[in-house]
Amino acid sequence: MRQNASNPESGEREEKSKVQGSQTLQRGLDLLDQVIDGPIKLADLSARMGLTRSTTHRLANALVERGFLIFLPREGYQLGPKLLQLGFLAQSQADVVQIARPHLEALATLSEDTVHLGRLDGDQALYLDKIAGRRRVDISSRIGDRHPLTSTGLGKALMLDDPEAKWTRLLEAEREAGTHNADSATWLERMRGYVRDGRSFDLEENEDQIRCVAAPVRDASGAIVAAISLSSAAQYMDDERMAALSGEVRDTAQKISADLGWTPAVKPSRRPARR
Repeated sequence: MRQNASNPESGEREEKSKVQGSQTLQRGLDLLDQVIDGPIKLADLSARMGLTRSTTHRLANALVERGFLIFLPREGYQLGPKLLQLGFLAQSQADVVQIARPHLEALATLSEDTVHLGRLDGDQALYLDKIAGRRRVDISSRIGDRHPLTSTGLGKALMLDDPEAKWTRLLEAEREAGTHNADSATWLERMRGYVRDGRSFDLEENEDQIRCVAAPVRDASGAIVAAISLSSAAQYMDDERMAALSGEVRDTAQKISADLGWTPAVKPSRRPARR
């Protein structure tokens, strides 16, 4: 006779574990708040938290291991480098989204197509913003999504300053993962053309029947810090229209770049190696 798969005791344990995990997270965040004003010794930290020294020590050490705190002998705990990194990233992301928004809205209104903003996140493109077009075209992307670099127009735009060796490495990795099956020679030749033209295409490589034109966004140093793309159904994006839209997309990316401090006289420090 089969036993009932539902186990009330197991469910209760799982729920209790979730509650305990939430409490631990809350305590860790509360602990960070207590360190804002500068180094604090364990005894004082324990008193402020209303926890035993052993519990406070365990929480603090976990945060030290992840870089959220550092421990200074004879002084105590203070905020760590991970928080500096996260603060810088949060600031830079918020800035580029806020700065880019009006330009993206103008491009979406002009073209009636969907516009994206994204940045590099490891070996993927992270989508930071999306403005849907007026056409009845379903594009599956969402803010927060990560997509392959080599098969998306936005991802390719983010790679335009990278050496060809990196292009090849990423393409091979994505081919092995089954996320992109492009012919290497054809793909590399197209990438060289994208570098020359200052923009990139997605020719239905990432999503069936969806094409896009993309261009890089640069900061004051000339480095690529983000990219924008304009996407629509293939029926609205034949080769002629993609060529015509290239100038609009490039101009929009350059306007955003100018707002970030970039000028045309600033050249990127790294260029793709030529074969």
